[in-house]
Amino acid sequence: MLPYTYLLIDFFTIIICFIFSFHHKIKFNRHFGAFIGASFIVAVFFIAWDIWFTKTGVWWFNDKYLLGIRIFNLPVEEILFFFCIPFACIFTYFCLDKFFKLDWKPLPEKIFVIISIISSLVIGLYFHEKIYPFVTFLSTAITLFILYFILKSRWIGKASFVYLLLMPGFLMVNGVLTGTGLESPIVNYNPDHIIGFRIFTIPIEDTVYGYELILWNIYLFQRLKKTEPGL
Repeated sequence: MLPYTYLLIDFFTIIICFIFSFHHKIKFNRHFGAFIGASFIVAVFFIAWDIWFTKTGVWWFNDKYLLGIRIFNLPVEEILFFFCIPFACIFTYFCLDKFFKLDWKPLPEKIFVIISIISSLVIGLYFHEKIYPFVTFLSTAITLFILYFILKSRWIGKASFVYLLLMPGFLMVNGVLTGTGLESPIVNYNPDHIIGFRIFTIPIEDTVYGYELILWNIYLFQRLKKTEPGL
């Protein structure tokens, strides 16, 4: 069973959401095309990022928990990660947005975005000698600026709240990947390239990395969903 560990994590991350996608009150399955398009575009950039960090030794993978199939030196399970995690997150965002009014008022949202941008810039620049926090916090600041001030996205507050609600699931999944409950981590991190502060076994940078991943998936999903026939 050990070689299937990472694959099982991907599977259990997505299976419940996938089943409920066909529920008559949700009908998320009608938007599978928009999700696939959005997740593929975002995955291209994040997989390239992943390849770069793996090649430079920022992180690496424990073969004991993998099938052994690699694409561009990345485990196939890691590539699936960039589709399974966004699916669960986008599905949750879609459902909560459908059944609850989670929109923020303009001023609190603007303040939140500005504070988040400044905080990300400060942290990224402060840890400029450590590549993971530098790249992650800096790119997140750029992402927030582009989405809010250039692309005029007015759902950042709502998306951030949903991401917070998803945090227990994130901690569970990423916790196992980083070693919680296992003899050794599936994903290992070079201590020279991370801040060193962890939530249980999870580097703090992972929470910001996931946040940026989900923001771009939401943006592209909503754009592509508008182009779907009959919607």
